[in-house]
Amino acid sequence: MNTSTPTQPLSDDAHIDPKRLMRDLQTFRDPSPARSYWELAITILPFLALFAGMIVAVNAGYWLALALTPLAGLFLLRLFIIQHDCGHGAFLRSRKGNDWFGRAMGVFTLTPYDCWSQSHARHHAATGNLDKRGYGDVDTLTVREFSEKSRLQKFGYRLYRHPITLLGFGPAYLFLLRHRLPVGHMREGWKFWISALGTNLVTLAILAVPVWFAGFGVTAAVFLPTLLFAASTGVWLFYIQHQFEHAHWDAKQDWSFAEAALKGSTHLDLPPVLRWFTGNIGIHHVHHLSSTIPFYRLPEVLKAHPALHDLNRYTARNSLGAFRLALWDEEQRRMVTFREAKQLAA
Repeated sequence: MNTSTPTQPLSDDAHIDPKRLMRDLQTFRDPSPARSYWELAITILPFLALFAGMIVAVNAGYWLALALTPLAGLFLLRLFIIQHDCGHGAFLRSRKGNDWFGRAMGVFTLTPYDCWSQSHARHHAATGNLDKRGYGDVDTLTVREFSEKSRLQKFGYRLYRHPITLLGFGPAYLFLLRHRLPVGHMREGWKFWISALGTNLVTLAILAVPVWFAGFGVTAAVFLPTLLFAASTGVWLFYIQHQFEHAHWDAKQDWSFAEAALKGSTHLDLPPVLRWFTGNIGIHHVHHLSSTIPFYRLPEVLKAHPALHDLNRYTARNSLGAFRLALWDEEQRRMVTFREAKQLAA
């Protein structure tokens, strides 16, 4: 049974050399400070205005404020994209500037910058490497590994891979609970404790302002839905960026960074409005091949290299089918569903 998810896997006919392309992309790496500051201004100012407007709108009826949640959530998601670029050193020219801007964005996204950027760097360094899974990615088992698990472990993995968990409980746990402590970095130095606890304190200090004027209940009723909408949308983006039928995984001895980056990442081709709010992060195969390209320059790469447009291309609509995929079949070299894995075993 094939998932029939529309996608364009890389083929020999594409005539794309990942290593050569990675070198060619160096010309797109330089950020423009003026453009970066402008992108930050047209993101954070509307977000703060919307948040304040939603606090006021609660007095006229909570449903009015709630109706603005998706828009505020998208602006918050865009702040995370800016934080993401800072982590890659792609937003400003100086490392120190990127780090401090990233920490400032983390206060709004509830994501401690130093902890997250460390995990995300490991994710980039090991994408598609079967022997280095588990760093900042969606947990993925092979068909063989899943078959060797106990019945309870199989149930736990099925529960983890369910869309309700991935898009609902998972983002809530990640942004409300897990990020409050330097999970995964607790023994790696005080830097990560300061990052997590410092982010918590500054976030509380900022939220104290609307709590003072409108009360805790009103502030929570506005902020939590906004955060969870942004978090769930972000997880959807992150999922489809690497979890698709013709994904690319190799054992360590066969793994190549450039090949895994290009073949193992998608091009999520979104409508223009969503491309803007998501900071072009859907052009993920290019981003993984050269992560220091500023998000606002990624479309330039597609124009200069048209062959990349249809490579592993998905749309928002057909990306949803990828949530049925759960296991990597090493023999067929593709992602399969639980049902397909059962049929293969039979």
